[in-house]
Amino acid sequence: MTNSENQSGLSNSFTDLMTSLAVIFILLLCASWNNALSAGQGVIVDIKAVLERELKDFFKEGIEVKSDPKDPLALIIIVPENLLVFALNDARIPDKGKAFLRDIGPRLAEITLSETFREKIHSIIVEGHTDITGKDERNLPLSQERSMSVVMESLQVLQGDARQQFITLLSASGRGSVEPYVDPISHPESQYKNRRVVFSCGKIPSG
Repeated sequence: MTNSENQSGLSNSFTDLMTSLAVIFILLLCASWNNALSAGQGVIVDIKAVLERELKDFFKEGIEVKSDPKDPLALIIIVPENLLVFALNDARIPDKGKAFLRDIGPRLAEITLSETFREKIHSIIVEGHTDITGKDERNLPLSQERSMSVVMESLQVLQGDARQQFITLLSASGRGSVEPYVDPISHPESQYKNRRVVFSCGKIPSG
């Protein structure tokens, strides 16, 4: 066997080895992520059970706690329009809505800042939504204004350390009319349900 053939054989062996190591590395990464995902989903189930227990008084008014279909490591708390009572084309929260946030805000903060969950939840995103009335140029900023109004009002009822810690979790996002809760074409009579706010709780995966 010539020297060049030896070098070629070694090169091929080295390439095969690196390919095998790459496959093993990828498999390990996948396994690690799946473990983290599984652990994260377990935490989400725990948080969901606590939220359902603590917020059950609101269920008869239309509040829902659901897994986020877009993110396996997130929960969503759907607050229908009738609780915050946003007028058409308006982002101001009337007295009824403020009373609701004064009631639910401290409960949500207590749960998410508890010793059990405070290291496991990395964000609470307040999403504002509109119906399909009007154009996107107005609906998008309107939904953002609604979410910001809810964030500011939610913080008003908290004091001291709880307020400061909750601020680090809270953010506002406007989604416009792109994610309707009910199909506005098939169910135009329920269009009002799309004018809503959603609290989305996200978790950090850990291995």
